[in-house]
Amino acid sequence: MNRLLQTLAAMILAACATPAPAVLNVFASVPEWGALVEELGGDKVKVYTATNALQDPHRIEARPSLIARARTADLVVATGAELETGWLPLVLRQSGNARVLPGKAGYFEAAPYVRMLEKPDRLDRAEGDVHPGGNPHIQSDARNIARVAAPLAARLAELDPANAAAYQTRHKAFSGRWSTAIANWERQAEPLRGVPILVQHKAFAYLEDWLGLKQIAALEPKPGVEPTTAHLSAVLAKLQQPPVKMVLRAAYQSDRASRWIAERARIEVVVLPFTVGGNEAAKDLFGLFEDTIQRLLKGAQ
Repeated sequence: MNRLLQTLAAMILAACATPAPAVLNVFASVPEWGALVEELGGDKVKVYTATNALQDPHRIEARPSLIARARTADLVVATGAELETGWLPLVLRQSGNARVLPGKAGYFEAAPYVRMLEKPDRLDRAEGDVHPGGNPHIQSDARNIARVAAPLAARLAELDPANAAAYQTRHKAFSGRWSTAIANWERQAEPLRGVPILVQHKAFAYLEDWLGLKQIAALEPKPGVEPTTAHLSAVLAKLQQPPVKMVLRAAYQSDRASRWIAERARIEVVVLPFTVGGNEAAKDLFGLFEDTIQRLLKGAQ
């Protein structure tokens, strides 16, 4: 009996002494990059996403809970291009985690790996929420997800060399599925090419570039500035030629301006998920783009 107890005790001690499998703690600034890390990392990563799809990613409070999460992160993944400039730098400084500061291996920005659109000719804050590096909403073009995936997988492998082969394998599998999905989405979206649209905020430049949508006007007089009735009336006057099919807004935005223009112009309001979690269908990256394409096709009918 004593021998049995000693054996059991030894087994318990051995189990306690065996370290739990290490995972890479990743702090993602926005849902699309959190979802991409999960695709690439699987059970090798633990992802915390700082924002959700129903929040304006420009205007986030640097809460203590975010600082605490950044303090324990091995990797921070952000969009860059000043999307998170109002909150993420403060979170990182306050975290005291030198590993995830800009310039370190633990800090990754997606924007440098894509072709940036809408770079301003001049910088003037009087012109609204202007980003000197270009429009930061790069995730609305599915091709940009693929462009970011390869360097992001490489960074995961750099930080976690013991699992480098796993990240490479998952990236290869994701890349194959993503390429097939993009080809399908582009076939489905062919009727959207040249379709005239309005946008509530200039958040869809990359979507327009990818699918060939033609933006006629934005409801905001300047990026990030709420439109007045006078400005909306001026936009309405422009819609006589050419006719506009729909007005796009992101799930996180107020519906006031888009409803006002849609009722008077007799066009559809198309609410796009904008990022992962924007609606029930957009539960992951594949669902995000599938739902976006279907909503645009319905709005164009």
